[in-house]
Amino acid sequence: MEKHHTAFRYQIIRDGQTIEEILRDDWKAGKKTVHQMRMEKAVTDTAIQPVDWRTPLAAGTELVFHFKDAVSSYKPDDTAEVSILFEDEHIIAATKPAGIAIHPDENDEGGTFMNSIMAHVASNGGAYAEHIHRLDKGTEGIVLVAKHPIAKALFDRMIEERAITRNYHAEVEGRLKRMRGTLQYPIGRDRHHPTRRRVSPGGQDAITRYRVIERNDDTTLVEASLETGRTHQIRVHFSHIGHPVKGDILYGGSETADGNYRLVAKKVSFEHPFTNEQTTIEVI
Repeated sequence: MEKHHTAFRYQIIRDGQTIEEILRDDWKAGKKTVHQMRMEKAVTDTAIQPVDWRTPLAAGTELVFHFKDAVSSYKPDDTAEVSILFEDEHIIAATKPAGIAIHPDENDEGGTFMNSIMAHVASNGGAYAEHIHRLDKGTEGIVLVAKHPIAKALFDRMIEERAITRNYHAEVEGRLKRMRGTLQYPIGRDRHHPTRRRVSPGGQDAITRYRVIERNDDTTLVEASLETGRTHQIRVHFSHIGHPVKGDILYGGSETADGNYRLVAKKVSFEHPFTNEQTTIEVI
């Protein structure tokens, strides 16, 4: 396979499936994508010979899906120290350090999480990497990255449908009285601040569930899980109830020596759309 060629191998799980059924029914690829891939003969066997789209195939048949124009614009740059926790043909799960942006503001900038991921992908002959969700610059922890366009579309849909569970650890100011609870407050933009969000009756639904892990003298360590993925959701919700994340000065937290706040994306769980296996990835 040529260098800088975006492709993935896939082994048919159910006997009698056609390529058309896999793309249309299992992966719910859009009509435009299906049509384009058919016209380009973008699905081959392992000898790179085109396979008929309507022929029922035996379970275990290995196919290769090709994406000739799938190239990401991030400049390979491994300045940011990321750690790969999980990788297969479809996704990468890696840790982002606190203080590092997810992606550059301009294409030619470097030093971000996605620049380091692209350096990793390029070192293996790949050309495509797109993050599936984001973490704020001051948050550390797990980020999922798609390695091809179908994975990107599938995992984006899973985020929207709340099919990916994301758990965080947060050190919040003060002592939370309740051992567990649900924060259900809609979140919208703050008209008086360009990057800040706020609880607003006209905002988007936002649900954060939490349980107390440990109470300290002046802070509480909690595990928080997101049912929705609004911008700054955990930060806004805990600030709203009077317990901002430590170090998060934008939302009322006290300063920390390193300037980052105490929020870590610890775990993601989902049913893998390509293998149907329950997958859990965790920072120990």
